[in-house]
Amino acid sequence: MTTGDEIGQLAAAFNRMVVQLRDNQRVRETFGKYIDPRVAEGLIDRPNLTAAEGQRRVMSVLSCDMKGFAALSEGMTPRGLVKVMNRYLSTMSEPIRTNHGIIDKYIGDSIMAYWGPPFVDEADHARLSCLAALEMIERIPTLRRELLELLGVRGTPIESCDLWIGVPTGEALVGSIGSDVMMSYTVMGDVVNLVSRLEGANKVYGTRNLVAERTVAASDAAVEVREIDRIEVAGYTHSEVVFEILGRKGELTPQQLSSRDRYLEGLAAYRAQRWDDAFRALNASLQEMPGDGPSTVLLKRVESHKANPPSKDWDGSWHIDK
Repeated sequence: MTTGDEIGQLAAAFNRMVVQLRDNQRVRETFGKYIDPRVAEGLIDRPNLTAAEGQRRVMSVLSCDMKGFAALSEGMTPRGLVKVMNRYLSTMSEPIRTNHGIIDKYIGDSIMAYWGPPFVDEADHARLSCLAALEMIERIPTLRRELLELLGVRGTPIESCDLWIGVPTGEALVGSIGSDVMMSYTVMGDVVNLVSRLEGANKVYGTRNLVAERTVAASDAAVEVREIDRIEVAGYTHSEVVFEILGRKGELTPQQLSSRDRYLEGLAAYRAQRWDDAFRALNASLQEMPGDGPSTVLLKRVESHKANPPSKDWDGSWHIDK
């Protein structure tokens, strides 16, 4: 419209509004690629999310690290490394998003995500975080195949690619945290410290995931788990019972069920210092599931404790100081 009358002025105002809406949409789309779209929309549409004081809420937090990343990235060009990282992060981020988790940040090959109000109901966040961890593990064969196609090479580095995942549940401070020049809507607190400890503890037990007891209790029996151990991690004065997610509820094979039963028998005998009984049960677990990491680790401890018994006040906890 080129006229200067009221119709022309109305048309010009309408056009300016359209341009502004398009600009706003571009901002939202771009913003949403750097932080979760739900957080972006909340920060734009609900300013109360930006409250500087934050809020304390019970959350489930997940941390994932790529095993074998150093060997895989060695000798790669920057362009090739970026392709590998983007494929890995895309593949492993999708289960988090489909299970309604918020991806908090990427740190190198690590992914940190969380579940909880106001994005997920308090009754659901533990279950959804466990399901996300399980789906991430199920995607490992797909990831290896995609990396093989991407790099066009065969060899141990790709075959050794795996995951370490930790999932605890606890109270966290949620809100916009940062400085005058940069803010981040994130979670802080004891549960965030614990998630990195659980992720790292997988290296001790040869597992892919370790989940805190509180997470398992609140997961609404959606997954099959196995109690692994009672551990004391660095920086904590109390012990934490940790579990491994084995599969969805009711989907374990008879072999997996038998191996779990034998392992739990061995764990109980180990804590009671009945070393011979623990040795037999853990060996039976290994026969059902050859190469099982936790069974192998506990067998070595049984042999060590049998030769050098622990003190009378020993409660079965294992201290991890790294």
